[in-house]
Amino acid sequence: MTDQQPQNPAPRSGADSSSRAPHPFQGKLLPGVAGIAVWMMVLAVIGVVGVLHHAFPTQGALYAVLPISTMLAVAGLGLLQMRRWGWAIALASVLLMACFYSYTALRSRQLNGLLMAAIDLVFFLYLMRPNVRERLR
Repeated sequence: MTDQQPQNPAPRSGADSSSRAPHPFQGKLLPGVAGIAVWMMVLAVIGVVGVLHHAFPTQGALYAVLPISTMLAVAGLGLLQMRRWGWAIALASVLLMACFYSYTALRSRQLNGLLMAAIDLVFFLYLMRPNVRERLR
């Protein structure tokens, strides 16, 4: 019998989890994340252009679109930089947009809202993948 200890002890949970080596691809942009970020930026620009051209029927909708467009633009920039805060804002915004599109589609009985809700749910599920979360800084 030898008195050697195992070379690779099992990782412990708790305080030692922060001492792990960084993922080799940490900070590298995935094509799906880049696509979601561009999609969010396009939606933000569409919202701002709609406000500038008075495309919204009520004043309340006008004041609601600008903060949402700002949130989408900030989330898109954060995702392009692979920042954890950008991921969190993007995750919240795609989930909220999916709920909003589902509500409006069921309320107005239009299928295009369900299509947008399905796209946002796919984005949400993609952003929740472990390999996406491992690459964030």
